[in-house]
Amino acid sequence: MSNETIDMVSKGLWDRARTICITMMQGDVKRSRAERNFSMIQSVVRDGDTFKILALNKMSADILEREYAEDLKKSFLLAGAEPNVTIEFSFDENAKPAIIVPKPNTVVEKTKTGRIQTFISTMPLKEYYTFDEFVEGPSNSYVLAAAKGVAKTPGQKALNPLFIHGGTGLGKTHIMQAIGNEVKRKNPMAAVCYLTAEAFLNEYVNAMTQNSLQTFRERYRKIDVLLIDDIQFIAKNMQNFQEEFFNTFNALTNADKQIVITSDVAPKDLPGIEERLISRFEGGMLQEIESPGYETRLAILKKKSEGMVPEVSNSTLKFIASNIKSHVRAMEGALGKVNIFANRDPSMVLTDEVLSYILKDFIEKEKSRKKLTVDEVQNCVCKKYAVSMQQILSPERTQSIVTPRQLAMYISRKFTTRSLPEIAKKFEKSHATIIHGVKNIAKRLDVEPELRTSLDEILSDLGCSMKDMVG
Repeated sequence: MSNETIDMVSKGLWDRARTICITMMQGDVKRSRAERNFSMIQSVVRDGDTFKILALNKMSADILEREYAEDLKKSFLLAGAEPNVTIEFSFDENAKPAIIVPKPNTVVEKTKTGRIQTFISTMPLKEYYTFDEFVEGPSNSYVLAAAKGVAKTPGQKALNPLFIHGGTGLGKTHIMQAIGNEVKRKNPMAAVCYLTAEAFLNEYVNAMTQNSLQTFRERYRKIDVLLIDDIQFIAKNMQNFQEEFFNTFNALTNADKQIVITSDVAPKDLPGIEERLISRFEGGMLQEIESPGYETRLAILKKKSEGMVPEVSNSTLKFIASNIKSHVRAMEGALGKVNIFANRDPSMVLTDEVLSYILKDFIEKEKSRKKLTVDEVQNCVCKKYAVSMQQILSPERTQSIVTPRQLAMYISRKFTTRSLPEIAKKFEKSHATIIHGVKNIAKRLDVEPELRTSLDEILSDLGCSMKDMVG
């Protein structure tokens, strides 16, 4: 067998293992985080029975090994690897491209491959995230138009910053990276940087501890297009970081450099963030991306299934589009799971009955989302804690009221399909108060077994469990 064939077989095995690992993550938040972390992988090579996974830096390699080593091992086996396969995680400092910002009238050196090395990014842009691969529909047409406007003329005041917000798994990251790829295609000399807010914060903390803040500032204030994903992660963090981000934001916009930001919520609903930053975020173009309708869902699935082996039938795509409605990432997960089963047994006939069995967990989650209401959650929590609805809705701050109130907020946000504005209206509270309550309960659940037990009991009374979490 030739080396080329071995390489092709190994690549196929890795691609299947990676897809299985992400697909099998429980919950949209974990799947989304896995996708972000896996994007930090620089390369994968095979040495005998060992797959060596090289990340962009040591921090990324440590995260991948700590959080995904065990799941990846299982995924390799499901993908058809031999039982003795092993995985190693490492990084290559020399693999990270140098930051080169071209200056006027300066000859820019080319790399050995002949490519001009001016494109920079903390996290790699996925080449398949393009406008052509993004399926347009009524739920995202305005966002797409704004994104194309930014890519055509970066830095124009009416679209700077472009702030895209919407729920998990609706395509925010795709459209943001499509902007970066289009800018790069049209102008290879442009300095473009894509990263998550979490990665931006980590770089800032490292710069502080290593006394290299000036280098940090010079890096980000010489960029032509800055793409920041999941800005909600900085909302709760340190004052000094918000100050640094504010100054970087001003330096770039004053120089007519483009900033694109994504978030789960609108700027005014970001908890713990300074008013001056909110004002800056709202100073350009705000666009919301919504859940797609049936026709758009079917078109997305057709696009995602292109090139899959075996070929996915139209009836299978229609079944998924009809039964998985919450968001795009859930549909992709369902499609990936069907493809895994089809590969394991190519002779399997995918009838609606068989698909219902394969996608049982996805479909049950969709059903639980549809039937559970905020009113039911509130009433169940009131009963559990022996408090009244009036107390839940009141501004009272005693712990005996705050805990059930925030727990009801947490369950409403995590186990129903109600939007943040709808939940806020039901509790007669602001969006920020709901987000704060949800995050506070999430932290307490990790350290308070009694609270976890109460949550499980309430979920049981509501006819669901932790596996039904929306995200």
